Amino acid sequence: MKVILFGAPGMVGQGVLSACLEDPDVTEVLAVARRPLSRTAPKLRVVLHSDFTDLTPIAGELAAADACFYCLGVSAAGRDAAEYETVTYTYTLAAARTVAAGNPTLTCLNGAGPRVLRTADINRLAA
Repeated sequence: MKVILFGAPGMVGQGVLSACLEDPDVTEVLAVARRPLSRTAPKLRVVLHSDFTDLTPIAGELAAADACFYCLGVSAAGRDAAEYETVTYTYTLAAARTVAAGNPTLTCLNGAGPRVLRTADINRLAA
């Protein structure tokens, strides 16, 4: 099973990364990050990308996945509303649209809440 992971360096993302790397059913973890991760593993592949408002340049890397864990986020404390919205809404929606386009049967879990989304849900929400 190929898993996409956004937010691997964060607190939640680190836990998800560890669980995925330990799971024998997971054959590949594709971590999308702005900077290289400090952790390496045989089934971990990091795709570096700086503009989370536009993931189309790496859309091909995100195709043919079985699951996506979206753990990228920030606290609202100390941030203005525009910055908070960019990270928690704009980045999330850009990821959902790009990942859903290349993965018609994908299951996605957003770290911001307990709801599991399927590609059909993502397409409906992103419209």
